[in-house]
Amino acid sequence: MKRVFSGIKPTGHLTLGNYLGAMRRWAAVDQHQADALFCVVDLHALTVDHDPARVRRLSRQTATLLLAAGLDPELCTVFVQSHVDEHTRLSYVLECVATDGEMRRMIQYKEKAARERARGGSVRLSLLTYPVLMAADILAYGSDEVPVGDDQVQHVELTRDLAVRFNQRYGHTFVVPRATRPGVAARVMNLQDPTSKMGKSDDVGPGVVYLLDEPDVVRKKVMRAVTDSGQDVVYDRETQPGLANLLEILAACTGGEPEELSGAYASYGDLKKDTAEAVIETLRPLRERHRELCADPSYVEGVLAAGAGKARAMARPVVDAAYRAIGLLPPVVEPVLNAAR
Repeated sequence: MKRVFSGIKPTGHLTLGNYLGAMRRWAAVDQHQADALFCVVDLHALTVDHDPARVRRLSRQTATLLLAAGLDPELCTVFVQSHVDEHTRLSYVLECVATDGEMRRMIQYKEKAARERARGGSVRLSLLTYPVLMAADILAYGSDEVPVGDDQVQHVELTRDLAVRFNQRYGHTFVVPRATRPGVAARVMNLQDPTSKMGKSDDVGPGVVYLLDEPDVVRKKVMRAVTDSGQDVVYDRETQPGLANLLEILAACTGGEPEELSGAYASYGDLKKDTAEAVIETLRPLRERHRELCADPSYVEGVLAAGAGKARAMARPVVDAAYRAIGLLPPVVEPVLNAAR
């Protein structure tokens, strides 16, 4: 059975884009068709200025929402990245294989570093090297597939390059993974700026639908969504990105096709009303399950503890093999030292 790995950063409240673009597929498809691991990648949240208490709070909330979205610990492995030391162990080894030029070519690094500098802040070294930690996340488990959004494909390509390079230099150690992307609504856009992704790092904003938004809030945000000049409802991502975004969201929530749905509407208002209701109904089961899980925090803690144990057992042999291959001495166990004395 193929192995699938994917992670999500606790850098903000999860959004409709996270759910339609990734989480729903993880629950409906990946955990049933693969040996799947899903990770709250909390170490990645430390690459920019952050509030430690908020990172802890969002890490727990993210894990709870993954379970509320339908991930079943009997079918997949759900855990927190920092609970498994093999991620950081392997990351340094891969840094010894990666190059400075590769890191600086990463589009996300360029964009995030520019934003940090524009705010007068300093750019942390971890922001430059975090794609290598992401590669370690993936390679430690012998992952065959990595479901990602468009903005993460470059990082999976880097992971492939590092795996191939390591295997060629030091002997076959890693499975070379491939990125997989969902179709409709793989990249849900901001309702107020349909040229930008609906990002969870936007702490406030009428263009972002959060998974825990109340129905009235969701309705208000969708009804105020930016549309385009003209009156006809047509699906054209290039010339009418606002309408296209609404049609893709509606299609993802109802199982339709954006082009076909566009022909059913004579006005923008009717499209917005139906899209809002479709989003509310899509998120209703998730919100209800989240409420139940929050009432039983020990269950979530138990899932994460068990998940970390399973993940550690899978990753340790791979990382140990990488250490041996690159030339590091294996540790000497205590009984041997006692015998020598």
